[in-house]
Amino acid sequence: MRAQRIRDRLSAALAPIDIVVEDESHRHVGHAGARDGRGHFRVRVVSAVFVGMPLLARHRAVYAALGELMQSDIHMLAIDARAPAECG
Repeated sequence: MRAQRIRDRLSAALAPIDIVVEDESHRHVGHAGARDGRGHFRVRVVSAVFVGMPLLARHRAVYAALGELMQSDIHMLAIDARAPAECG
């Protein structure tokens, strides 16, 4: 299952205190980008790794954690990456 692979990769790289991975592929059936079989996902990751990081660096850290899944499994990824103090 792709969502579980995404969760596993993010958990291993970012040691999150909270993580949610949603597969939104069903919302994009027929979308040109979905024709190759890759999916649309939304992730929410709360991790101390993000403390002091600007938004772009946080997104880059998520992309790096996912590695080749960005090419093989994921067409679109919506990212909500927060440090623990930013959750309320």
